[in-house]
Amino acid sequence: MYGTAADAAPGPEAAAGATGPPGAERSGERSAVVVGGGIAGITAALRLADAGLRVTLAECRPRLGGLAFSFRRSSPAGELTVDNGQHVYLRCCTAYRGFLERIGGARLAPVQDRLDIPVLDAARGRLGRLRRGALPVPLHLAGSLARYPHLSLAERAGVGRAALALKRLDPADPALDGVDFATWLHRQGQSPRAVEALWDLVGTATLNARADRASLGLAAMVFKTGLLSEPGAADIGLPRVPLGELHDTLARSALDRAGVRTVLRARVRAVRRAAGGGGWRVALGGGPGGPAEELHTDTVVLAVPQAEAYRLLPEGALDDPGRLLDIGTAPILGVHVVYDRKVLRRPFFAALGTPVQWVFDRTEISGAAGGTQYLTLSQSAAQDWIDQPVAALRRRMLPELERLLPAAREARVLDFFVTRERNATFDPVPGAGRLRPAARTRAPGLQLAGAWTDTGWPATMEGAVRSGTAAAETALHDLGLGTTHPAPPPSPRGTPQQEAA
Repeated sequence: MYGTAADAAPGPEAAAGATGPPGAERSGERSAVVVGGGIAGITAALRLADAGLRVTLAECRPRLGGLAFSFRRSSPAGELTVDNGQHVYLRCCTAYRGFLERIGGARLAPVQDRLDIPVLDAARGRLGRLRRGALPVPLHLAGSLARYPHLSLAERAGVGRAALALKRLDPADPALDGVDFATWLHRQGQSPRAVEALWDLVGTATLNARADRASLGLAAMVFKTGLLSEPGAADIGLPRVPLGELHDTLARSALDRAGVRTVLRARVRAVRRAAGGGGWRVALGGGPGGPAEELHTDTVVLAVPQAEAYRLLPEGALDDPGRLLDIGTAPILGVHVVYDRKVLRRPFFAALGTPVQWVFDRTEISGAAGGTQYLTLSQSAAQDWIDQPVAALRRRMLPELERLLPAAREARVLDFFVTRERNATFDPVPGAGRLRPAARTRAPGLQLAGAWTDTGWPATMEGAVRSGTAAAETALHDLGLGTTHPAPPPSPRGTPQQEAA
């Protein structure tokens, strides 16, 4: 859920958009081309520009933001601004928080004063809360866990013992990458109910995988960093504006101020070494409405999905480029429901005993007309749901919402649609860690970025920012500029397809 996405197909081709200074080469000035305008690419472009390079950012879509974007939809509740998927972040996501500061968006995505997650059990009709106290780790969650009604007394004690065992693990240990999280939890005596009501409640949303499909190394990283590092590490940050305002509008303004030339609807056809080894040639587009251009640059950052990176990598850039295609992907489904009245009186909640995972109130952010309420269901690890027809999803999900929210039983559904992203994140299965490449390639001046690269984090907005920073720092180091410019902020990772019923 946090840092993941829903459907992001490129929009129809139209006139190319470009901002920033013109791309004419100027003698004596170092230059960079960043391919991909998602969060990783934006981060890399800003860092390189801050270091004094002349930067061109090329994005094939008509907007920035990658899979974390917004679109407009006409609805009986008015003209809605819809996020492609629900994105949140945690206080421990210091790199993404630095990114928000850099683009001027921190105040628009505030963090909770204190972790508080309402958890509603549909089968038992009980509401519990996961809240932190003021005590140091791990006692900051002890009071909440002691009162957590979704686990027995023995299960709560067992969770505490497992948390202490988890704290002793080293997420960077390669051996952990080969073990699934569920097997480890079973060895720690965790019951199926404990896995559902706590470990998967958090892990599915952050990893985009349930415990039986998740690498122990990544799971350990998530839980150690979020729940067992500092008392406030897991406090939730939730945008108060659409994602497009952050990752497109504000990000593009920041790029403009930094002097980055941003070229939209610009698909990169090829990346190759310049003759005589003097830098790189990047060939852009030439398709309908797209710019046809060849850029000569000193360094290149490929901030694109792994399959696209494989297509663009020149020979010899990686020892085994085919490994990129072995990094699988995992889907996320967004279910969007507009009611004719208010049925939920809290900003969000997590659910148990139902296919529904997390529910968010999007009414104010979307601009829904007064008196209506717009809810988004964020469904991670959605392999079983991603290809189901809208009508089938409606038949399944609306009764579940009525079980969870009694007020929904009397309300009228004004709109129901879904957003699908079949390749929302890389699949964090055991063994995925050894496939993730570092930022540096074997080709000097060519770097990789993206949440799928080896950041140590799962596929989150935090991981994307960290990857963009790593790629930019690698480029600057190789250009001899790595120690002469300010460091990045301190750190502790088109039109969507929408279907209506």
